[in-house]
Order: sequence, then structure tokens, then C-alpha cells
Amino acid sequence: MEKGILKISQISKIYTLKFPLIVFILILLSFFSLFIKAESYAVATRHHLATDIGMKVLEEGGNAIDAAVAVAFALAVVNPSAGNIGGGGFMLIHLAEKNETISIDYRERAPIKSFEKMFQDSSGNVIKGLSLNSILASGVPGTVAGMFYVSEKFGTIDIKSLINPSIHLAKKGFVLSDFQAKNLNKYKKKFAKNEEAKKIFTRTNGFSEGDNFIQINLAKTLERIAKNGKNEFYSGETAKKVANFFQDNGGILTLEDLNLYKLRIQKPVCGSYRSYEICSMAPPSSGGIALVQILNILENIDLSKLNHNSEEYLKILLSAMDYAYKDRAKYLGDPDYFRVPQDLLTSKKYAYEIYQEIQENKISPKVNINIIEGEETTHFSIYDKWGNAVSNTYTLNTAYGSGIIPTGTGILMNNEMDDFSSKPGHPNTYGLIGSEANKIEPKKTPLSSMSPAIVFRDERPYLITGSPGGSTIITSVLQEILNVLDFQMSLEESSEKSRIHFQHLPDILFHEQFDGSLIESLKKEKKLINRKLGEIHSILIRKDIVEAFSDKRRPDGKASAVYK
Repeated sequence: MEKGILKISQISKIYTLKFPLIVFILILLSFFSLFIKAESYAVATRHHLATDIGMKVLEEGGNAIDAAVAVAFALAVVNPSAGNIGGGGFMLIHLAEKNETISIDYRERAPIKSFEKMFQDSSGNVIKGLSLNSILASGVPGTVAGMFYVSEKFGTIDIKSLINPSIHLAKKGFVLSDFQAKNLNKYKKKFAKNEEAKKIFTRTNGFSEGDNFIQINLAKTLERIAKNGKNEFYSGETAKKVANFFQDNGGILTLEDLNLYKLRIQKPVCGSYRSYEICSMAPPSSGGIALVQILNILENIDLSKLNHNSEEYLKILLSAMDYAYKDRAKYLGDPDYFRVPQDLLTSKKYAYEIYQEIQENKISPKVNINIIEGEETTHFSIYDKWGNAVSNTYTLNTAYGSGIIPTGTGILMNNEMDDFSSKPGHPNTYGLIGSEANKIEPKKTPLSSMSPAIVFRDERPYLITGSPGGSTIITSVLQEILNVLDFQMSLEESSEKSRIHFQHLPDILFHEQFDGSLIESLKKEKKLINRKLGEIHSILIRKDIVEAFSDKRRPDGKASAVYK
């Protein structure tokens, strides 16, 4: 949705012949209007109800951070496969008044009692499913801590009123789409292993489009959080319910883990690309470093002179992705546990050396890679009338996390412990190999590909973007950036373009729909797998309009923008 008013320049044309004085005044106003900030705002999310809630906050005078908090809690209700209060994520915030950009790491942490070989048997073999679907699969959730921190620090509206719409949706229910009904039915076996999840997320004859989906216990939990604040989740009644459940069922997550949870405030990873500045997350996200590194490599080529998605173009992207993911495996991890050579990896000099190797057709040497992420993540982008921006990606890891709900809470718990290396050198379901740098250690944060990003032009937000999709997040965000910056596409045009993904190992080029002859040519060098890649939720701020778009790769998303 876009709203506007008749431009001053248009009005002046109407009255040019009859009202010279009015025209003169309007011309002056038109000149001064160049220096007046238009009241533009936008929201793009995975679910239409969450977008509507975010837009209402902005319409009623809240800022982008207020809207982000409301959206995050809403997605925990209406998009339970990834939206959450039992998981964690990353938020990038640009504060217009201070011209400052910060990032918040509210990702899950390994419980204190976790240890390197906890998912191995006595012979050192990885026990299948233990890191994904068992009581041991959950890290300490950070979403509630993250939302309360940004609300208290940067928000303007009492957080209780921001949580209230989510309480209403959980208590009264919302209408399931065909996609959501089928998705719930698809994971019936996962929910059957936990009594509470079975009650809430399964039906004898399955869900159908149009069913009203109610989550009473989640509503009660949200009410307690709204009333008692962050401490409710980390030391109050809710915390005790969660900790007691884990203790009673052989888990290791304790009340002490919840009490000790701390988020991290970080300086974003930023780099220049042509006339733009790109900022994203620092480790334990690999997104910021990988994005900057790939863009630094590609900056040596005038991509706009190539045909978009031509063989030459795709092979250049593939090569740059290959080197970046190799370095991701070798150098990246939780910075509190592993020294990350960030300055080297994001330097123009290092990127140029890689570019030279690509030009000489050198093949990147293979190394063990540690990308062990689920693909059920969700992203939202928000922009307010003051120029503040939020880019947020958060997750439970795989769809509906571990499928476990502590009794009486309605909280789906994450299975982020699978993001660690269960055993160095052991491949996960997707054939991805874990490394020593990402081994399990108490209080440690698993490496992530989540890449919320903000692109700046003339020191102002230009593109706010991000994507779900596990290890494909980085490459999906990359291609959105290239489509908009190098090829001047609209967000809708960019969304319609097929994408590729290559991550060093496995040696497979994942791709969407391309011309048959192009596919045959690419087959000569790589094994190909056709698959849908992660959807994008973006906002583009041009001089004369604000554009918002939610990718159509999945239904239910919605983007709304207002320009006044």
C-alpha cells in the first residue's frame, strides 16, 4: 500500500497561467520542501497480521524500534515455525538523530552443563536426532531479553502496550492460511513427542485453511511478561516452569542458565561498495564479514555491464561465494571463544588478492565447513518517519524448533544446539561439515548465517533487507543488494529474479529456475540441485518514494509503505 499527496510541482502547473503570485509562492515552497523530511514509514514481514500490527504502531507515533518489538512478539504467535520467544536472533538498528548504527546479539547460549561430546555415544559416534529433537537440543533463549533491551533503550512506547496485540491474537486466535495449516500437519510427528505441543499444534483430522488457531497458555505467558517485565522470563514464574520442565525430563537447561543470560551490544561490520555503505552483523554471525568480503571481491568488476543472471555473471558470483564460505569455515566463530581476523577478511587488499586468483581460474582449496543451520528463520524490516531503521532476523533453528513446549507455558523451545558441531568433521542432514571452531562449550553461542543488513547512501538508510534460509541467507541477501545497487531493480523485480547459492562444501550449486541451455552449461562444472531459496523482506528508501516488498516465494507475507 502506498499513499501520497499531489506534489507541489504538479499544483504549480495547474495554476501557472492564472495565478502568477500563487505560482511564485508554490515554487518557493517547493524549494524549501527539499529540506523538509517527509513522513514516510514502512514494514515488511513474514505474516500480514504482524505487518499490520507494526504499521499501526508507526501510524500512532511509535518509532521503528517500538514497531519491531510489537512485530517480534506478534510473529511468536502468528508464525510459530520461526517467530518466537523461545529462540533468539540478531537486530541491526540505525538511529537517525545520532546517525549511529548498532547491533544487538540476542542469540541463544549453550547451557552451563553442556559439553563438547554431549551428542555422541560412548564410541564417539553422533547420536542421530539428539541435537535436534530431544530435551538436550535447546540453547538458552534470548528473544525476550533482546526485545526488552531495545524497547527500554530506544523505544518510546511502554512495552506492555506493544505486547498486548500478541496476547489478543494468542487468546482469541487467528485464521490459518492454507500454507500454515499444511505446514502444521507436516510436522505432526514432531509435535506428537511432547504432550503440550501435541495439544496445541495437532488435530485428529489435521488443520484446514480457515481454522481459528488459539494458544491459551502462550497468551498467559505473554500476559505475565507484559505485567512483570523481562525478569518474568528469566527468573519469575515462567522461568521456573521452563527450568522445572527441563529438570523433570532429563534436560540440562536450568534456572541458573536463564538467570545468567546476557545479550551483547556490538559494533556492526560495515564496508563500502561503490558509492554505498553496507552494514550487517559481527560474529557470532558470519553474515556481515561474508557479505563485505564478497562485495569487496565483486567491486573489482563492473557487474552492470554484464547480463544479469548470465553464465559469466553467475560464475563470478559462484567464485566469490566459494572463497567467502571457505574463510567462514576456517576463521569464524563466537568471538568470546575464537579469535576472528575481521580486519583481514573485510580488507579491500585481501579481496583484491582473491579476485586475482579468480581471474587466474585458481580453485579455492577445500576445508571443513561449519554451517549447520536450520532453514526455518524469519526476517522483518522497518523504517519510520524520523529515518530510524530496524533490520531483524531471529529463529528457532528448524521449523518449530525442537517441537518441545514446557508444560503450561505455550513456548516452543529452540533446537539451536544443533548449530554447533556435534563432532568436528561430522556432516549434518544437509552434508555440511562441522569444525573445531564451532564445537560445543558452556555459555558459547553457535555460529550463524543470519544477516540483517542496512545499506546506506549519503549516510542515510537506502535499503533495509534480510532473509531466512540457513546457510543460504548470506547469498540471498547478497543478490538482493546486487540487484538493487548494480542493476537498479525495484524490490519486486529483484524478488522475481532467480537466485543461486554456493557454499564451498558440499560442492553443489543450488539454483532456482534458469534457462535450459544455461543449466546444461553449468552442469559441466558443478553438480546442480534445483530448490527454492530464502525469501527477502526489504524496504527501499528513494528520494521520492518508500518501497516495501515481501517475497512471494512463500505466502502470507505482507509489506506496507506510506509516503506523505
